[in-house]
Amino acid sequence: MAYIKYGRNALRQIIEETNLHSSDRMMQPLLYVGQGVRHRKLEVILTTNIEKLGKAGETVKVAPGHFRNHLMPKLLAVPNIDKYAYLIREQHKIFPPEEEKEEVKVVKVSEEDKLKEYEKAAKRLDNARLVLRRLIDIEKFRTRSTKDEPIELQSPVTKDEIVAEVARQLCVQIAPENLHLASPLSTVGEYEVPLRIPKSIPLPAGKVSWMLNVKVRTK
Repeated sequence: MAYIKYGRNALRQIIEETNLHSSDRMMQPLLYVGQGVRHRKLEVILTTNIEKLGKAGETVKVAPGHFRNHLMPKLLAVPNIDKYAYLIREQHKIFPPEEEKEEVKVVKVSEEDKLKEYEKAAKRLDNARLVLRRLIDIEKFRTRSTKDEPIELQSPVTKDEIVAEVARQLCVQIAPENLHLASPLSTVGEYEVPLRIPKSIPLPAGKVSWMLNVKVRTK
């Protein structure tokens, strides 16, 4: 943008200070546009880089109306005649155009890096505790024979619900196949749900298998 700003100012300065003939000064760019055939493309010189049109200093063909209404009022382009070609050359001497280079780096993730990420996620699951709050079955709660009898839930906790809560609470994405849950959790309490982790991920010292601690509480 700095180049566009100062480039246009330089163009205005050169137009004012250049020793051109009076006849050249009287000739307006809009009148030059009207000299061509109505539907003929007009050759213009770009004063700045324009997307999908060209770079500064290039000669391109545009519709006369587009040049008259958009390019010329903003000094984005000038007619391709000797007078303006000279001005553009002088402008580039004062403010040389700079090429904008955008380098896109493609980062390749190795299998070793992936394995480290999986191991990190597995350890996070193994060390965390997932807490779920559920409504209890009031009728069965009132008819319990002893206080030690498990408190049943209105609706059991399914494997899909555990997967969703792992993503929400622990920010770890797992699939239902990663959980070994024989049946839904139907009572309040603490559970150890076995995790199905690829054998390529080493277990921590003293561990026989990966486990997810789940605590189901009442609301």
